[in-house]
Amino acid sequence: MKITTTLTLGLALVAGTAFGAPLKLTPADPQPTEADLSPGLAVSYAFGAGGRTLAEAEAKLARAKPGTPLVGLSYLEGSDGEDTLTSGKAHKIAAAISGFIKFDAAGTFEVDFLSNDGLAASIGGQQVALFDGVHSCEPAGAVEVEVPQAGWYALEATYFQRKGGACLLMDWSVSGEMEPVPDAAFAFTKE
Repeated sequence: MKITTTLTLGLALVAGTAFGAPLKLTPADPQPTEADLSPGLAVSYAFGAGGRTLAEAEAKLARAKPGTPLVGLSYLEGSDGEDTLTSGKAHKIAAAISGFIKFDAAGTFEVDFLSNDGLAASIGGQQVALFDGVHSCEPAGAVEVEVPQAGWYALEATYFQRKGGACLLMDWSVSGEMEPVPDAAFAFTKE
């Protein structure tokens, strides 16, 4: 029991939750124009053995190949055997995800991610989610972020799925209550 409490506390401290001030995000500079962007998020995939930690996923991603872009971060838990994200495969997948998320107003908000399995995510230069290891679809833990101005913020994530069902979701509290981030809030730079 003590190990779980220590691990949970350690992850909360790393992610900067309620134990400190909100994480101050840095807006993309320069701000991308709508003409430069495509809807969704860019993703590259790597496949193969292993897949129990983020370190293993990052090592696999050295050989990643571009995949079909994600429409957003609303991939609900599927049944075992269903495709993970847009990979075309169900198991032993690592994904490097990149693009932007748009905040329509300045302020302090909460963000949270749910994943099955591991996830490390950053927004505007700040790590906002860290959930290493194999687990069911669970939240990483809500994190307060300070958005200094409306606009686009860089989003990067490393995700992996070992076996069983998969999920990857992002929620935010821009309206005062946690709700799914709409797909329209994500974009990536056109190639």
